[in-house]
Amino acid sequence: MIVTIDGPAGSGKSTVARLVARRLGLPHVDTGAMYRELAAVALERGVDPDDEAALAELVGVAPAPGTDLRGERISAVVSRVARHPGVRERMRARQRAVAGRSAVLEGRDTGTRVCPNAELKVYLTASPAVRAARRARDLGLPAAQVERTIAERDRLDARQLPPAPDAHRLDTSDMTIDEVVEAVLELAREAA
Repeated sequence: MIVTIDGPAGSGKSTVARLVARRLGLPHVDTGAMYRELAAVALERGVDPDDEAALAELVGVAPAPGTDLRGERISAVVSRVARHPGVRERMRARQRAVAGRSAVLEGRDTGTRVCPNAELKVYLTASPAVRAARRARDLGLPAAQVERTIAERDRLDARQLPPAPDAHRLDTSDMTIDEVVEAVLELAREAA
């Protein structure tokens, strides 16, 4: 079974996808981390985040060990790196290969473009304030700083990464992680 869990930053998709994958006994594929790795490599090598051809050549190259993929430095450029069609095409092919025929994938376009025929598609969201507070807590940063980054990423992503029309939408603003996981597992039982 292929399960896709998409949503904006701070919606809970990483934690939920990891836990759902574990409960279903499926591999977990963090597609966002793959783009963050690419952004890290671009920063390390001084590649302009607007240089599509150079970025596409770096898909699959690993960043330096110990790189903070979730830090604000990478968060500030990852949408710019990921917006290029040539980069996304190469990355999607890599993500499909990693997922195989059975996995839980998380990201921004796993249900629309990476695995459009997935048996279950879920789109998690939450209010911008809740998402910023979650990310700030995870990163140990002021919420106002994180909220600015999230707002910019939302603006860039909204144009190019709309949710799959057949995705089950869950607003996680007032839900615990356990409640979200149980809701996704119930959808998976129905889809099986």
